[in-house]
Amino acid sequence: MADTKIPPLPRELLHPKHWLVWAGVGVLMLLTRLPYRAQLQLGKGLGLLMHKLAVSRRHVVEVNIRLCFPEKSAQEQTALVRQVFIDNGIGVMETMIAWFRKPDYLLSRTTFHGLDKVKQAQQQGQGVMLLGAHYSMLDLAGSLISNRLRLNVSYRPQNNAVMNYIMERGRDRLYDKCFTRKDIRSFIRTLKNGDVLWYAQDQDFGRKNSIFVDFFGIPTATITATSRIAKAGKALVMPITYFRRADLSGYDITIHEPLAIPGESDEADARIANTFLEQQLRQHPSQYLWLHKRFKTRPDVTEKKGLLYKRK
Repeated sequence: MADTKIPPLPRELLHPKHWLVWAGVGVLMLLTRLPYRAQLQLGKGLGLLMHKLAVSRRHVVEVNIRLCFPEKSAQEQTALVRQVFIDNGIGVMETMIAWFRKPDYLLSRTTFHGLDKVKQAQQQGQGVMLLGAHYSMLDLAGSLISNRLRLNVSYRPQNNAVMNYIMERGRDRLYDKCFTRKDIRSFIRTLKNGDVLWYAQDQDFGRKNSIFVDFFGIPTATITATSRIAKAGKALVMPITYFRRADLSGYDITIHEPLAIPGESDEADARIANTFLEQQLRQHPSQYLWLHKRFKTRPDVTEKKGLLYKRK
């Protein structure tokens, strides 16, 4: 576990305009002290409430599910959309657990697979990029694996100043270093030093530095930084997956065999990464952040951004 200094609270975050957010954070922090099963039920309830009230976000999920799982009937797609909200609602509670409870909380409920692959690579002086994705238990997975590996992570700052501070505070106590996603030099330096970098490429960051390769059969904007960072850092790229068991008894965190990245081209590398993620999501379709507009940027430069998600 990291010994990073917790960032001090900026005085401007005490302004009354932030009090409502602080109150909500305080309630969530207290809820993480409830019995584990009660927290899961609260997360489920939160997800169902979001499913009912967050109409525009539900539409995004419906579009994503319709595009990616056309083989499912309308009834199956509707049920999957509902379960996506349930699993992401539970994911909110798990995120609060990661930020406010000790890292070894829930460790007894977690089974790790493949950690030896990382340790063997490091023993040979080689850095490892853990290629993650926005599965619903992302932050909890990071907290749990920090008990076993020293990690450096990349992240995108939150728009809300209070939530960004809470996130950075929660992550700084777990990881060696937390880099913003544009800090490419630090990524490369970390990997060259033989350390571990947790990185995700599975969101739409726009047309710049992206290429279009298939994801669920749909040409999808996929960043090429994974290949460039791994090549410059002389690192192995090992996918990491983290899923909540169907019976809600605990978690499985798996580090898989290295992918052939960097390979013959950025396009080939992006296709390999997308194919791996698709395979995982076909096994666990609801435990993913389908609330994100993954297909917002389209290959046709004349097509308006987000057109696929426009509500009729």
